[in-house]
Amino acid sequence: MKLTTLFATTALATTALTAQAAPIWQDFSLSGLYGDNYEVVDKTQATLTVEYAAKVKYADVFFFLDHMRGGNDGKSNYFELSPRLSLGEVSGQKLAFGPVKDVLIATTWEGSDSADNFLYGFGFDLNIPYFQYANVNLYRVNNENIDDDYQFTFVYGIPVKLGSEDFLIDGFLDWSTAEEDHASEMNWTTQWKWNAGKHFSPSTRLYLGIEHSIWNNKFGIPNADENNVSALVKYHF
Repeated sequence: MKLTTLFATTALATTALTAQAAPIWQDFSLSGLYGDNYEVVDKTQATLTVEYAAKVKYADVFFFLDHMRGGNDGKSNYFELSPRLSLGEVSGQKLAFGPVKDVLIATTWEGSDSADNFLYGFGFDLNIPYFQYANVNLYRVNNENIDDDYQFTFVYGIPVKLGSEDFLIDGFLDWSTAEEDHASEMNWTTQWKWNAGKHFSPSTRLYLGIEHSIWNNKFGIPNADENNVSALVKYHF
């Protein structure tokens, strides 16, 4: 069995497992973004994002869908589905070492209006002081329209409390390799959010803040460098 087939099978099995098993925890949110310093397509863009994350026995999954409308009223959609299978939980062995809490098979399906890309590799859940969560994923990427490459992804969340106010700093860093037909990319996107919802009720999570995106060689285009700050509203159900 080819390695790509193995990881594709693992991704499907993990997604099915997550869909059918009772979640240990799950989170669903809607957010809106507006920025006016984007690169490549439209300079101004509004985005509605649907997100879902869950943990079940043996696996976790993250999904988001972006619906984007540009300044010229052009519309586009982009989604990622990222199921991961815990090798420690499946094997019953403790795979922790150093800051690593667990080792996982990591997969992602990237879908847009023009392409489907499939990522497969290994993930590492990390235990870092002051972080609510942190993980690293190392991928081989099967791209539909450009040469295949490799990707490093770091995902993180840092809660901050100032007096009686709750803040959350979370985001991701993607770095991918250069190939013959595209440049190396680095996308570092961070959301800086204040939980205004707790002033309505203790359980309400309504965040206000900004999203800061630094994206060098966007879409693999040399010198297409983005440094954009967007207004952000995010509500967790």
